[in-house]
Amino acid sequence: MSKKQTLPAVLSFQRCMVISDGLMYSIRRFEFGKPINVVRHGIRGTINISAKAERERLIAQQEKGQKKSNNVTNIQITETAKTDPDSEGVAIRFVLRPIDLNYSLFACAGESGASVRDGIELFIKKAKSSEGLQEVCRRYARNILNGRWLWRNRILGSSIKITIVIENGDTKTIFVDNALLIPLNTFGDYNEQEIVLGRTLAECFIGNKNAVFTVEAMVSWGPQAAVEVFPSQNYTKGKPEGFARPLYKIGKPERYSSGDPDSFTDTRVMGLAAIRDQKIGNAIRTIDTWYENHAEVDRPIPIEPNGASLDLMAFLRKTTSTASSLLKNIAQINPDSDDGMFMIAVLIRGGVFGESEKGNGNKNLPETSEVAVSGDEN
Repeated sequence: MSKKQTLPAVLSFQRCMVISDGLMYSIRRFEFGKPINVVRHGIRGTINISAKAERERLIAQQEKGQKKSNNVTNIQITETAKTDPDSEGVAIRFVLRPIDLNYSLFACAGESGASVRDGIELFIKKAKSSEGLQEVCRRYARNILNGRWLWRNRILGSSIKITIVIENGDTKTIFVDNALLIPLNTFGDYNEQEIVLGRTLAECFIGNKNAVFTVEAMVSWGPQAAVEVFPSQNYTKGKPEGFARPLYKIGKPERYSSGDPDSFTDTRVMGLAAIRDQKIGNAIRTIDTWYENHAEVDRPIPIEPNGASLDLMAFLRKTTSTASSLLKNIAQINPDSDDGMFMIAVLIRGGVFGESEKGNGNKNLPETSEVAVSGDEN
């Protein structure tokens, strides 16, 4: 009886797509203006709780001997980011650099390390000459050129222009006049720009080119106005009471002298607004239509080892089709197959694997997953 194939205790892949944060700028006369600031300030909102919770609150007040209060005021400290008053839109710029797939395997050590390493190296060799890699890269190209990585900012524009400058000794420019016309949730029927960009990305993953891609989007809304835009949000553990929403920002906040009464202000600049690199990467790799119940869900999900979707709050890959499971026999996978294209994208994404299930979430993966209600993307 043959021994069941296992993963080595240590198995990790480094990212093969390096992405910068996306800085946000006001648009003036269809050119990049000043960077947009994240501003911290106070607001007087209303309490937004259910009728049941409100009754419980009033009962608790009575039990404590407190005077019954019907105050609906909700005082908060929050952060917002807005364009300049004379801007016609928001512009966002980030830099992307693909890395040769030969560098994807970072660590592979343990009882089965040698055989798994050989299998991964063989798969990468086959993938480099495969149509599967070309398709994965065309899908990346679509998500770059349709502006999916803009997240909520995408819906602000009446038009979105995207420019990609590729530097590899020579300089090449790819331009899309209206990204809103490129599909978000389907792949195929690629336009000329998508094909050219996809082919260039693939050449970098193959190792034939070493290029840097500067991606710029100009989201135009027409009339000049100070409009709220949407940087990434920060998760902050133990927020102070009354602090509503921390935004991602770059740089240091303004400092005020507590002893100077003239330094008081009701707003404070906290830094430059940006979309976090992980957020951009998540959008670009939202290409997985190869999971089992895609026909039912009818939308792509990000490339994740277990098919995890934060938006859907579900695992959409069965245990037999997770990255950990497929890695055990990766040498036998055809790079042009659905599993093969998924694994190519997993190697580009990077991640930590291993036979120990501590931390990889695979232990509690159900055979099937129900789709939860969609949440806010940002």
